[in-house]
Amino acid sequence: MTNSTSNLSCLLYGPHDARFEDRQVPIISDPYDVIVRIAYVGVCGSDVHFWHYGGVGLKVSTDNPLTMGHEASGVVHSIGSAVTALSPNDKVCIEPGIPCSRCKSCKSGRYNLCPDMAFAASPGPGPATHGCLCAYYKLTERFVYKLPESVSLKEGVLVEPMAVAVHSIKLAAVKPGHKVVVFGAGPVGILCAAVARQFGAVEVISVDMNAARLEFVKEFAATGGFTPDTTADGATNAAAIVDRFQLDRGADVVIEASGAEPCVQMGIHVLAPGGTYVQTGCGKPNVTVPLTELGQKEAVVKGCFRYGAGDYELAIGFLRDGKIDVKKLISRTVAFKEAPDAWESVGRGEGIKTLIRGVQD
Repeated sequence: MTNSTSNLSCLLYGPHDARFEDRQVPIISDPYDVIVRIAYVGVCGSDVHFWHYGGVGLKVSTDNPLTMGHEASGVVHSIGSAVTALSPNDKVCIEPGIPCSRCKSCKSGRYNLCPDMAFAASPGPGPATHGCLCAYYKLTERFVYKLPESVSLKEGVLVEPMAVAVHSIKLAAVKPGHKVVVFGAGPVGILCAAVARQFGAVEVISVDMNAARLEFVKEFAATGGFTPDTTADGATNAAAIVDRFQLDRGADVVIEASGAEPCVQMGIHVLAPGGTYVQTGCGKPNVTVPLTELGQKEAVVKGCFRYGAGDYELAIGFLRDGKIDVKKLISRTVAFKEAPDAWESVGRGEGIKTLIRGVQD
């Protein structure tokens, strides 16, 4: 249990400048407010980027530090008078963003595209939104999800990256019998492979340069793995994938979850005519894309941004029903004040998923 008069938080002031400070404990100010005592926070690749560079685009500063963390689980501490779906002491996971609910995107059901989204651990645009790497975190009821009794708080942290995978696979419209190639075997790429299998993909080929991660995903979900030849171009590597795994004219679906330019190019080349390519990974803003290949294949190309309506519920259902065992992804759990060490180790590519334990008395 934590001391409810203290809200110890991990704030980033700039690259490699994290400070642990006691911020104000949030209070119920709206009837639908829920205050969660954070149990675990996951380390994401974006956290590592913030640690090394101070942000993506907009940066944190000594004048505007930011509480880190957006993948979180915890226990309900207190609720507003209108909250009906949750009670104190419920185990929960958090969808870490609040949209405006008024714009065209929100009203059309695509709230993840809301221009005024207040996303956890974001310096803007607009007012900075503090993250979940703290003792207590406040969110509105509709973005706090009760975990099934069979799902642990550690597993609950993985709902957020799994929701990204669910969103990606839904965008790709993966169907039974599809052959899918997933580029990247980080947590999101691994979960994309697992969710694709749940959607009925008969074959899922994972592509990555990290041999350990490739072996892991082959045991976890993928039917095959491929390590690209760094001396060959995208078309040559794609042809090798098609030949080795007998993909006929190519993959029905490509999920690019690495953000690496060579993988983007490989993915477009490996796609079958009429296939669907989904850009799930975040990379450099400008990459070279084989446009002629895209046009000649009449490829369906989609971007993937976070998650939307129903994605969290489906992800939680996979955990509840034992369809995807995310416990296997958890490589390491560190103490709250070891957060910077966790960002460093994840940046070095160590393990699959690292968790930071919530504040302890």
